[in-house]
Amino acid sequence: MEREIIFGFIGGLGLFLFGMKTMSESLKKVAGDRLRNTLDILTKRPIIGLFIGTGVTCLVQSSSATTVMTIGFVNAGLLTLKQAIPIILGANIGTTLTAWLVSFFALFKITNYALPAIGIGFLLTLVGKTPKARMWGQFILGFGLLFTGLGIIKDTFAPLKESIALKNALVTFGQYPILGVFLGIGITIIFQSSSATIALLQIMAFSGLINFYTAVPIILGDNIGTTITAELSAIGANISARRAARAHALLNIIGVCYMIVPVYLGIYTRLIELLIPGPVTQNNIMVHIALAHSVFNIINSFIIFLPLTAFLEKLTMKLTRTKPDAIDMRPMYLEKHLLDNPPLAIEQSVNEILRMMKIAHRAFNNSLECLLKNDVRLDNKINEEEEAVDNLQIEITQYLVELSRKTLDIDEAEKIPVLLHSVNDVERISDHAINILELAQRRTDQKLPFTSKAIDEMEKIIAVADPMFQNTMQALKAGNLTAAQSVLEYEKKLNTLQVKLKENHIKRVNEGECNILSGIVFIDFVDNVEKIGDHLTNIAQAVMRHLRWNVEINEKDKPST
Repeated sequence: MEREIIFGFIGGLGLFLFGMKTMSESLKKVAGDRLRNTLDILTKRPIIGLFIGTGVTCLVQSSSATTVMTIGFVNAGLLTLKQAIPIILGANIGTTLTAWLVSFFALFKITNYALPAIGIGFLLTLVGKTPKARMWGQFILGFGLLFTGLGIIKDTFAPLKESIALKNALVTFGQYPILGVFLGIGITIIFQSSSATIALLQIMAFSGLINFYTAVPIILGDNIGTTITAELSAIGANISARRAARAHALLNIIGVCYMIVPVYLGIYTRLIELLIPGPVTQNNIMVHIALAHSVFNIINSFIIFLPLTAFLEKLTMKLTRTKPDAIDMRPMYLEKHLLDNPPLAIEQSVNEILRMMKIAHRAFNNSLECLLKNDVRLDNKINEEEEAVDNLQIEITQYLVELSRKTLDIDEAEKIPVLLHSVNDVERISDHAINILELAQRRTDQKLPFTSKAIDEMEKIIAVADPMFQNTMQALKAGNLTAAQSVLEYEKKLNTLQVKLKENHIKRVNEGECNILSGIVFIDFVDNVEKIGDHLTNIAQAVMRHLRWNVEINEKDKPST
């Protein structure tokens, strides 16, 4: 029995995390600007975000589902931490509806829809006529896998619900509020569902096993225990998603800490009794438990923390610090209020593009390290960098489009297309970094050897490509014509070297010095580096065209002599 529980937990947890990852990745690809803008509008005011969280959780009957989805949105860069916190607050309120349903009807389980979701999602990924349809299929598939994993975890621990020892522990430890809180935490972590814990309490209370006063501390602990689901969903996610999960934990832990005082003094239970006419009886004790659950979450989320959203955000950021090499997926320089000051807005846009280019450059260098050292341990880092570049492309493009609608002078209007094209070229560079990573993975998986001559030649082409990044950034940052012209010179060297390296490779193959499969990887690598050079050249040429256009305009504006 113990082995089945352990194996079931590990397998269910694996499905849960894989489903979360699948949902997050597909969500980013399928959502697009429309969903991003809708969420932006709906969550501009914290109270609206709270109502969204409450409403969604009431529909799906799982705060874990709403919280996990919200963390997925944050991980995909579609929501900020500030926007996510009110939704999580609302999820805490919405989840209390389950206890009311238990009081009158049967417990609704979202896991009932997990298997159909897997089937529908997989079918869409196979037969979807458009990439967007297939991405929706991947999202639905991830949703089904996530809750199938959660269901497996619940089912694995189901025998524990019938345990006499567990029921005895509830009765014994529940008599002491602090111990009752810890017991509620433990049971909810095991069941992976606050609703299951509350339902069990209601059924036991209805059966006369525990009284209302014993159940209340366990309800408080249940609210802390349910945060483990959000923490699990943030494993492997970016820093913003981890902070969203941490915010969920903090608001419940702090809430329980201050609420334990009125519980100890008996004030909280008297408040609940005042709200329901008549004494606590076996017939209405389930309603008392449901109300106790709701009142705590309404006080904690709506009355206490909704006005303190900014405080919770700062506390979360302070307690969940970024690693020295962590990447912030959100823009650092794009301030909306600067849109009415176009010169400053353009300057900040350039700063953001330069930051984006530095991330793409790091992804390129990391992918080179993976390939040359035959070690792909940096794969997660490179994927994170590519994801950051993709997100910044969307944000910068949207910012520049908004800026283009303002009243601009001729020079500003001409510079925006340059920046828009530059953003797209930088994004393509990160794509080629991923291509090189895939070549490194192929080399590692197939144990492909590289000759010393091949390594030397790879380092030669890298030595030409690397300074192109610095010169391109200098050209874009300062409008430096000399730096832009240097990029074009490097591009000529790169093209010449590409042809020469391919000829050398064919010679090595003919002489039997080179493994054919290794050679394919070598040629693909050279082509990807050359294409990166093309995109850097595109940026430099765009800068040069703008600079020359500027000179021509200034010459025309000079008074004739």
